[in-house]
Amino acid sequence: MSDPIASHATLADRLLVRARLVGGAALVGLLAGTLGVLALALLGSDARFASEQVFAVCALALGFGVLGWSGSVLAGRTVEGLQSSLDTNTEWTEADSRRAMARIGGFGAGGMAGTVVSTVLLG
Repeated sequence: MSDPIASHATLADRLLVRARLVGGAALVGLLAGTLGVLALALLGSDARFASEQVFAVCALALGFGVLGWSGSVLAGRTVEGLQSSLDTNTEWTEADSRRAMARIGGFGAGGMAGTVVSTVLLG
């Protein structure tokens, strides 16, 4: 099977790969957000406090992911060039950094949605 990110891949193939990347992280975040609110509620916190705390943590993850992704786009090639000239052998790439930040952002967005779902379930 060919690499779906390769330059000869169709737009639909590229979008599918990216949707899987972010969507998978969002599903994990959805589950984590839902379980986080329910766990805090079961441990004695009221539903509003549990919802606010988990939502804030998930929003922080989303913000970190978006900020990190944009930083990777803006400075990624410069960092790659610096590492190659310093011969650091870290194998860090802009693309890897963007993928990681997209996962973190997807997790945060999914967690925020999971918080909303669990808050509605708790009433």
